[in-house]
Amino acid sequence: MTGQNFIGPSNAQTFAQFVGSGSTGVVGALNTAVVPVLFALALASFVWGVVSYFFLHGGDETKRAEGRQFILWGVLGMVVLFSVWGFVRLLLSTLGIARPS
Repeated sequence: MTGQNFIGPSNAQTFAQFVGSGSTGVVGALNTAVVPVLFALALASFVWGVVSYFFLHGGDETKRAEGRQFILWGVLGMVVLFSVWGFVRLLLSTLGIARPS
């Protein structure tokens, strides 16, 4: 291991290409492909809960409780996704991998 420098510009550049921004790299691919699908699922869960709670099952308390659970988990899912997405953006801009937009 003599003569090898593991912390150098080429390794930093390789890490930046691996993480990437936009549609390149692992984080970029997750940000452009997976995150929108998760947001859509959380939003669909929320909307289904609202429709179920207010419109479909007005008199049945057990079905309304299920609708309330869908609303809760939909909102919670969106909050967690926004938080993680913001943390990743902050981390990438702090490391200088992605420029803030």
